[in-house]
Amino acid sequence: MTSIAEQDRRASESVVHRLVRGLERALGFVLRAGLVSWAALAIHYSNLPWAWVRTALAVAFAGFGIWALWIARTRWAHMAFAVVFLLVLIWWISIPPSHDRLWRPDVAVMPRAVIDGDRVRIMGVRNFEYRSVTDFTPRYETREVLLSHLTGVDLYISYWMPGPIGHTFVSFTFDNAPPLSISIEARPESHEGYAPVASLFKQFELIYVVGDERDIVGVRTSFRGEDVHLFHVATSPRFARALFGAYLERINELADRPEFYHLLSNSCTVNIVRYARNVGDGDGRPDFRHYLNGLFDSFLYDIGLIDTTLPLGELRRRSWINEAARTADHAPDFSERIRQGLPQA
Repeated sequence: MTSIAEQDRRASESVVHRLVRGLERALGFVLRAGLVSWAALAIHYSNLPWAWVRTALAVAFAGFGIWALWIARTRWAHMAFAVVFLLVLIWWISIPPSHDRLWRPDVAVMPRAVIDGDRVRIMGVRNFEYRSVTDFTPRYETREVLLSHLTGVDLYISYWMPGPIGHTFVSFTFDNAPPLSISIEARPESHEGYAPVASLFKQFELIYVVGDERDIVGVRTSFRGEDVHLFHVATSPRFARALFGAYLERINELADRPEFYHLLSNSCTVNIVRYARNVGDGDGRPDFRHYLNGLFDSFLYDIGLIDTTLPLGELRRRSWINEAARTADHAPDFSERIRQGLPQA
């Protein structure tokens, strides 16, 4: 006769077994659903020239995956799915980035830098004259700066909607020249707009837009209706020059060899953090605010790289520059005016 203790032990083991089996089934479902979804989206955003063909093939693959993994559930069906998925993966990996597309005017020119000792000459610096978001006079310039006069780095966070997502970019400041903004962005074609999901599937190339602050900042504050915050970063000229060098190196690499933009691995804040770590500054621990980059200011606040003498909410309020930027508009001292009264790091 089985003792009560033995019965309790077996009941406990049964419960644990059911929980483990349930967890295995849930993980298996998530894995299968993830594979089917990824491949269907990869087909939908592939390099096939006809949108209706991409959509039809994506739907067909999704239907085939559901049949093979949930309906048929045989060894041969699973093998057939594995073969077809592998073919899609190989096809997707083989899709190359390109510089030869019909680009939107605001990302049409890839910048390039020439470094000669202390002197840096940058071609393709954007300085458009805007009348509206779609009405502007394109103007690209060549600028020269001296590394020995580079004094610091400022960080911008621009929000196109309320919430934890935004766009981050930096400006390098000089004591004898206007600041130079560098914005890491997706590079859409003339018929495209930015789409976060599409950016995960080789839909956009990568560009580092180098520009005058009246362009890079002003188009956001005065024409796109974005809320822009400017933060002084507490760092040394040595670090600022090393970070600037990392940017220049990447600018030239991209001019020579195109790359795809990727929201999670090759985008604005992810790369800012990567370069800061590579040149020997910044916190090395991963943080979700590198991806929810509308909260990136709170990350910098926590590690002491922006002003911590104020509560974060007050710092954010004082760092909002839209009114100052709209007032400055085309003034020659635009950069000085948007910085007046800002908290210091």
